[in-house]
Amino acid sequence: MARIIVVTSGKGGVGKTTSSAAIGLGLALKGHKVVLIDFDIGLRNLDLIMGCERRVVYDFVNVINGEATLNQALIKDKRVSSLSILPASQTRDKDALNKENVGKVLEDLGKLYDFIICDSPAGIEAGAMMALYYADEAIITTNPEVSSVRDSDRIIGMLASRSRRAELGLEPIKEHLLLTRYSPKRVAEGEMLSVEDVEDILSIPLLGVIPESQAVLKASNAGEPVILDTESDAGQAYQDVIDRLLGETIDFRFLVVEKKGIFSRMFGG
Repeated sequence: MARIIVVTSGKGGVGKTTSSAAIGLGLALKGHKVVLIDFDIGLRNLDLIMGCERRVVYDFVNVINGEATLNQALIKDKRVSSLSILPASQTRDKDALNKENVGKVLEDLGKLYDFIICDSPAGIEAGAMMALYYADEAIITTNPEVSSVRDSDRIIGMLASRSRRAELGLEPIKEHLLLTRYSPKRVAEGEMLSVEDVEDILSIPLLGVIPESQAVLKASNAGEPVILDTESDAGQAYQDVIDRLLGETIDFRFLVVEKKGIFSRMFGG
């Protein structure tokens, strides 16, 4: 049975698609069969970050409407054969999705893959609710700022009340906190919430802390998930996220201001 994981947030621009791409590829690199689904109908960015936008012929909505088979719409990643992408439609409305048809697609994918990663649109509109409805686990993605954390708290409420598991009285969705664009220097200067602040507000287990990094933008522009940049702090932090998702106990890194050595202080490095 596949693990269905939704990557969600209350606020846009916090790094959901970047995180979905990194997590999907990271799990595939560990030998798992993974499919990434873009639920952001009308916008579609996941294929850009995965570097496969020119290979999109059919999309999620085509499959739901019976205009294409899953096999026709799924795009195999060129880097890892066990990873596939199901892109969103840029020309349809989010109302094109409905619970019955989405459930059928997820059921079919569950027979083929170990992990189904659902890249959700932000907020609580129809597309976002559809992305979280069938989830077994949720990665709540937030920046360390008050408005982002407050909106994430609302999403946690939706997960507890609007999911299929909640409706059927099953075990609740397993929640994970992913804190992105974290800067220990700005935390020390009082410009950002600390990890502890966010944990106190949301009260869900911490899965990962992704540092603020130019490597993320560079990777996105290149159509390469940042987890492939193993020299960058962001790439390493996402690798830690993968290990924790797979049950390993990994210490958290990049939480404190890095102290400069004597040569860095002398020469301004």
